[in-house]
Amino acid sequence: MEFAETITVTNLIYLAGLILLARWLLKTSLGAKALADSVPRRNNMPIYLPFVPLFIWFVAISLTASIGQKLFGDLQGWQNDFLDNLILCIGELTAIAIIIFLARVHFVRRLKGFGLNVKTIIKDFFVAFVNLLAAWPLITAAIILTMFFGELIWGQEYQMQQHPQLKLITEYSQLPPRILIIVVAVVIAPLLEEMLFRGFFQTMIRSCLDAHRSSLVARVTGHGAPPQGVLWRATNCWLAIAISSVLFTTIHANTGHWPALFVLGVCLGYAYEKSGSLFRPIFIHSFFNAASIIATLNQ
Repeated sequence: MEFAETITVTNLIYLAGLILLARWLLKTSLGAKALADSVPRRNNMPIYLPFVPLFIWFVAISLTASIGQKLFGDLQGWQNDFLDNLILCIGELTAIAIIIFLARVHFVRRLKGFGLNVKTIIKDFFVAFVNLLAAWPLITAAIILTMFFGELIWGQEYQMQQHPQLKLITEYSQLPPRILIIVVAVVIAPLLEEMLFRGFFQTMIRSCLDAHRSSLVARVTGHGAPPQGVLWRATNCWLAIAISSVLFTTIHANTGHWPALFVLGVCLGYAYEKSGSLFRPIFIHSFFNAASIIATLNQ
């Protein structure tokens, strides 16, 4: 009875995650067969295309920040931080609009080929929760290892820095900045980052890997490249996931968060390759950010 009283919701979440992760590992031969049935996303993107919305994103934020500084340079406290997040929101919405336009132009089957099929939203919502639950023990392990090595290198005083947005949401009790930060973190940021890093970069990297291996086979055999085998297809998928996860990780300024973000990125990339739907990694990303905000507010 006393043992049952010591069990918390957090313990149950970790236990459920471990069971799901163990089941996935057994079912997929430690992940080797997990992406054997992944279907390539047909597109005609030039190799530079993913960098276009990334560049526009940064330029839009810089221009909006410059204009905002000139118009509202005398703001202080929460109002200044609210303006900063509003500028971030405008820049991200601009990049999202550009990505959607480019996806319609360069993907076969347009937005459906990109992974935005509204018919899968309900299924993706529930499966995304299961996917994040299975990845949660690995994300937690990454955080624990980061803390361990941080203390080993820099001493017992080492602490992982809190995300700036999470810090702001605890500093201000006013509703406007809190609501805007939550909207950006839970809705807008997952939409932009998944469309950009999974939809564009991961697709582009996989397409390049597929084309390179097909060309290599053609040169070696002297014949046209045959259809790629299951092993090659899965290897290309995992390489594309790993590389896009590194790109996703390094845009975040706090290096202490990188190991956990890389694990999260792999989970997001796997969900996209497995389902072919962008809504699934978008929901996973949104759930993760929402959980971080809830945990911060509870503390």
